[in-house]
Order: sequence, then C-alpha cells, then structure tokens
Amino acid sequence: MMDFTVMFIVTTTLVLIFSPSAYSQYPPPPVLTPTPAPAPSPGFVNLTNLLTVAGPFGTFLSLLQSTKVIITLQNQANNTAQGLTLFVPKDSAFAALTNPSLQNLTQDQLKSVCLFHALSQFYSLASFDALSRKDPISTMAGGPYTLNFTYVMGTVSLSSGWTNTEVSSAVYSTNPVAIYQVDKLLLPEAIYGTNIPPPPPPAPTPYIAPTSDTVGGGNASSSTTSKPSASFRIVGLGSWSRIVLAVSGGIVLLL
Repeated sequence: MMDFTVMFIVTTTLVLIFSPSAYSQYPPPPVLTPTPAPAPSPGFVNLTNLLTVAGPFGTFLSLLQSTKVIITLQNQANNTAQGLTLFVPKDSAFAALTNPSLQNLTQDQLKSVCLFHALSQFYSLASFDALSRKDPISTMAGGPYTLNFTYVMGTVSLSSGWTNTEVSSAVYSTNPVAIYQVDKLLLPEAIYGTNIPPPPPPAPTPYIAPTSDTVGGGNASSSTTSKPSASFRIVGLGSWSRIVLAVSGGIVLLL
C-alpha cells in the first residue's frame, strides 16, 4: 500500500509539471528589440582656428574678436540645430575700402556689419539656387540688414546695395557650418543709406590709328595721287581752246 501511495504522488507531480496548464501559468519572456544607437553629434568647429589657418582673413577675424561677435557666431555654429553660414572677406577687401569706410562707425554699427556677413542657417553651395528665389534674405544683423542672392551655373553672387561680389571659394562646408570667401566687404544700406553713387564709367578705349592698305608700296600711292581727275582734264582742254582762238584772231587782224 505504501509503495502504491508513493508511486501515485510521484506520477501526479510529474503530470502537473509537464502538463500544458502548468506552463500557461507563466507568461513568455518579452522580446527585446535593440535600441538604435544615437546619431553622432556634429563635431565642434572652432571658428577662430579655422579662420586663422584657412586663408587671408586676419583683418575680418580681428574685427569679429574686437566686437565680440565671434562669440555669437560660435554659439550659433555649435549650439543650435540650424547651424551657420558665414561670408568672410579677404584682407585685400579691407585694403581696397576707401569710401565709404569703417572708421567713423560706432561699436554697435561695427557689430552689425560683422553680423551682416552671417546667416543663421547652414547653406551648401547648391542651396543658394533655391535661396536666390526668396530674396531678400535676412542676416544675423536682423531687421533691414538683408542680402540678395543670384545663382547662375554654380556661381553665387551677393548684393547689399553698396556691394556686389561673388563667392570665390568654399573655405569650409560641413553641416552645421559653411564658410565662404568673398572678395569685397559687405556694406549694408541700413548704415550707409540708399544714396549709392553710380559705378565709375568704364575706361575709354585707346585710339588706334587706321593703317593704309596699299598694294605695291609707294608706287600705287603715287600713281593714285598723280592721276588727274576728269574735271581737271576738262578744265585743261578749255584753256587750250581759248589760247588757240586768241592766236587765230590775232593772225586774222594782221592779214
């Protein structure tokens, strides 16, 4: 009897363990989906170092630093989702600047001139094709400080009223920062007014004396000048006729 009881307990236990109802008491383990890796953050772009080594931009960089605008641009470049587009004039652009100049501007006006060279968004060169159809474009100087763009066969041109120039090269263009070289300093109408002097007239074309196309050198020329005209021949014949008539009349009187 004892063996039967033990066998019954063991059999019942095994049935309970391996029965489907026993497994249904425990939910299946959850399926874990892999979490996608975060997108790599854009690298930090040091504008001061970049403008120092990238080209002849020392004068413009000094202006950015003296007005503290470099801090504003650096924050826009690395701490915003939009990024930055900056147009940097070469040192020769400042050397060629005579009238108007930057000498009589206040500190706030100098800041506006610096911010006038920046857009608060990253634009690749190809982006200016669509941007040119939205003129005028606001700059980081805000308000009336706007630029006009044209895009023709890959060439980007800028106009501020006082300044007309082109993007001559891409210094750096990796999202979120684009830096483009321009050959002139961008001067805003909001500071210098709209009384823009007309461009200087083009230089006169030098006079070139026409060359005589003669055949046979001086012989052809002398033959041309020595050949009497028809009117001269007619006048000459009339004079001889009068002489002959006068002599004939004298002979008749003598007879």
